[in-house]
Amino acid sequence: MRGLSDSRELYQKIEERDRGRKNVIATVLEGEHIGEKVYLSNGEMQWKSGTDTVLYAYQNRLKEQQGTGLVDIEGLRIFCEQVGNQPRMVICGGGHVSMPIIRLAKSIGFQVTVLEDRPLFADHARTAGADEVICEAFDKAMDGIRGTTDIYFVIVTRGHRYDAMCLKSAVMKENAYIGMMGSRRRVGIVKDQLAADGIPREELEKVHTPIGLSIGAETPEEIAVSVMAEIIQVKNRVKSSQEYTKEMLEILTGRKEAQTKKVLTVIISRKGSAPREIGTKMLVLEDGTTVGTIGGGCAEAEIIRKSLLMMRNEDCLQQVAKVDMTGKEAEDAGMVCGGTIEVYMEML
Repeated sequence: MRGLSDSRELYQKIEERDRGRKNVIATVLEGEHIGEKVYLSNGEMQWKSGTDTVLYAYQNRLKEQQGTGLVDIEGLRIFCEQVGNQPRMVICGGGHVSMPIIRLAKSIGFQVTVLEDRPLFADHARTAGADEVICEAFDKAMDGIRGTTDIYFVIVTRGHRYDAMCLKSAVMKENAYIGMMGSRRRVGIVKDQLAADGIPREELEKVHTPIGLSIGAETPEEIAVSVMAEIIQVKNRVKSSQEYTKEMLEILTGRKEAQTKKVLTVIISRKGSAPREIGTKMLVLEDGTTVGTIGGGCAEAEIIRKSLLMMRNEDCLQQVAKVDMTGKEAEDAGMVCGGTIEVYMEML
């Protein structure tokens, strides 16, 4: 097992990572090199376990991997985790449609920033729960927004002049999604204006307009549901891992529970209708408490049991455990998902 100080250094780097870069942790899952890791940021080696890891020789291969999942390199089974970030939504406009979008986005884990040039409407956005409200001219406010691969732009201003300001800025930034409200005629006018100003037409055609999935939405609340459904659809196409939570990183970096034994568990594969995605993490402490969840129920209970055994016996520092939720025993125990998961478990 790597020294605890080594793992703390890794998670400090993850905590301090540039969230605009592609950050990947690669871990060997079996054999004599089990537990060896490297951490890459935009393909550049930022950290490696020990002074000589077998993964060092495969750096070029690893940086080509996309998303989170299992890879096989020259017979070596490796789990590549593309570290996710908390998704951020920038809502341009603080009108009546924005309010339910703010509330829904917050409820599923987005950090929400609202741009609104009218003080009264900016106050409404704050009341609705936005994390940040920038009350100034749209063009100036957009200049202060840094594009990243995890940012979602929702353009719902009160007029096509402001739509054009926001869209012109958004398409020139790195982003995960841009959606703009408006009739086809209004959207067409804005796109034509920006194309005449030199914005590439192919970038404009990537914009989701009319915004939201076509579900016949009419009320602001229904429109918000259609918008968030489309954003969830786009977000989940990229298989990055869930973000390391603040509480989890406080423990992994040693700021909390520094003297406590712990096991970090990560879902590395799934088949069937398993409850959580690949890359989902749970930290198990020696008193049986947990941070995060890999789906609850008997499957999670079994992983907690195995984690506690690892901490008590200390004869197994890393392992891959399989939980089958398809057999009769699983059915009798109430495991109704009907799938299987593999979980990598590492004592820290």
